[in-house]
Amino acid sequence: MSDEPDLAGLYQQTMDRVVELVSAPDASVGAAVAACPGWSVRDVLAHMAGVAQDWAVGRRLAPPSDEQTAAQVARFDGRDVDDIVRVWGEAAAALPRLAQAGVAPPLGDIVVHEHDIRDALGRPGSRDSAALQCISDQLLRKLETPVPVRIVVEDGDYRCGPDGESVIELKTTRFEAVRWRTGRRSRSQMAAMAWSGDPEPVLDHLYLFGPAGADVVE
Repeated sequence: MSDEPDLAGLYQQTMDRVVELVSAPDASVGAAVAACPGWSVRDVLAHMAGVAQDWAVGRRLAPPSDEQTAAQVARFDGRDVDDIVRVWGEAAAALPRLAQAGVAPPLGDIVVHEHDIRDALGRPGSRDSAALQCISDQLLRKLETPVPVRIVVEDGDYRCGPDGESVIELKTTRFEAVRWRTGRRSRSQMAAMAWSGDPEPVLDHLYLFGPAGADVVE
């Protein structure tokens, strides 16, 4: 038995939740997505479908540039949500086979965008999903800081930076960690979190990309 998570299975579970969200009768797919300035819910959906297409044919970009993400969205110009979902499903069908060959699916992208869409639609939820737990673990393990930091989440903690006794501690959650690591929180929001000391030495080292230019409140 392997302790490795079923990344393709987690991708499919997340995709199913997203499809359910955007297919709801009251879903406003034209709603603006605060975390993705200039994009609507439909645009985020097109991006995820484009990523799956690119992954399936070997064009794996992690992360893609702004120009590449714009091209993914433009690929679906004129197509409705049902058509985007159909194409996404066809592309995603290749991901389990790729995972067996050692190519991990783009789980981080879809997990982050699930919550971008939830925020835009006013439908929070799944903040404790297995997929989010997996991605939060990956993001926190990769965190590098210039001074010792201890990140405490609901079921454990992560020590980052060099060894030392003068440790700055942040109490947060796995959901929040995913959001701030991927640029969904502003610098002022990060500074106001539950730090044990002055976070100024580490604030600019916390983001994989970002921070957000304005506060994102979910």
